[in-house]
Amino acid sequence: MKKLVSVVAAAAMVGIAALSMTSCGAAKSKAQGKVLNICVWNEEFQSRFNDYFAKAGLVPEDVKVNWIITPNQGNAYQNKLDELLLGQENAPADEKVDLFLVEADYALKYVDSPFVLDVKKDIGLTDADLANQYKYTKDVMTDSKGRLRGVTWQACPGGFVYRRSIAKAVLGTDDPAEVQKSLGDWDRFDSVAAQAKAKGYFMLSGFDDDYRVFSDNVTTPCVKDGKINVDAQIRRWVMQTKEYTEKGYNNKANLWSNESFKGASKNGKVFGYFGPAWFIDFCLAPATLDDPNAEHKIGNGSYGDWAFCMGPQGFSWGGTWICAAAGSDNVDLIKKIMYTMTCDKETMVKIAKEASDFVNNEPAMREVAASDYQNPFLGGQNHIALFLDSAKSISKATMTPYDQGFAEKIQGAMADYYNGDVDEATAWDNFYKSLKELYPNLQK
Repeated sequence: MKKLVSVVAAAAMVGIAALSMTSCGAAKSKAQGKVLNICVWNEEFQSRFNDYFAKAGLVPEDVKVNWIITPNQGNAYQNKLDELLLGQENAPADEKVDLFLVEADYALKYVDSPFVLDVKKDIGLTDADLANQYKYTKDVMTDSKGRLRGVTWQACPGGFVYRRSIAKAVLGTDDPAEVQKSLGDWDRFDSVAAQAKAKGYFMLSGFDDDYRVFSDNVTTPCVKDGKINVDAQIRRWVMQTKEYTEKGYNNKANLWSNESFKGASKNGKVFGYFGPAWFIDFCLAPATLDDPNAEHKIGNGSYGDWAFCMGPQGFSWGGTWICAAAGSDNVDLIKKIMYTMTCDKETMVKIAKEASDFVNNEPAMREVAASDYQNPFLGGQNHIALFLDSAKSISKATMTPYDQGFAEKIQGAMADYYNGDVDEATAWDNFYKSLKELYPNLQK
């Protein structure tokens, strides 16, 4: 499946330097291409691009935008992207990849590859253009030589999104400040989980709901000196999730499953979900609707019966970065896209207010936090201010190229333990075995 030594990395090792040689001057000297090929795994960036770039009339009339959408499942997106990048040098001009997107979990796989242009030297964005972006979003995409290889419109601090009506039933209030007092650390969170259970509710939907809270607070990387390393925060997640499962504090659902999101429906019994702004807007809100084709308003499912607080522990989750592919003949257009979608404050404010993203521009976020902005899904709450300090403090110092595989394999192995199919020792053995199969270079 997700091999660290991917086809991209393998190609780099056997010497596909010719492609990277064209990444700078040669790419800029070409006439503008007539097709802009963008590789993505879902429609999130497509909707942002259409609403805040294309509709603003910024796509040249003689350029066709071609979306190459390959779902993430089964590593299909990365496999397709790698295939296209490997063929980039010999592909016809109109079939070359121009832009492609990557997620935090596997960004490092591409950052040091020869397939990505330098955002400053090759594309032309300046330090002044990038000055208001949150530092961690640039750190993630900076290669071993200090070159910035991608930019994002998002920053992804997270918190706890809870059901107002359930909070009232369990705590007697749905006010975010008061709910936060009851959920401000894990001991208090566990106590409320017991109270919720007593009243017939689940604190969380399933096994992996708070995995990212713990995994983002690790102090050591998941691989150290070629050896698999399980941080204390991960072990705490395992212990807590087993307890929640045995006590009936969760619904035994797997993250992203229909069963998980069913807990957010009108008749759902789940107290809340952990997530950043993109999860609230792009994942959770649609799942609450009885009729997704009707107006998104109170009365349509549980829409509007939600609120946000920081929860027991600050964390961040995910993010999507825009990369320019070496060999593109649309460098000038790419510069305009990257600037408009990730640097322009006016556009950032619009995205935040209209699409509920927490965007990658600190002045824009402070403006929205101080405004009369109201999120209708969150019952009119302006939750942006709660993210501000957290966004500035995000660090990705423990990131490794193994993070995605580690997360998937430990969640898969521990699900058998939570369900009682194997004992804990066997679950750990299965985890180590599966991770070593994925990354044969690792040692236990």
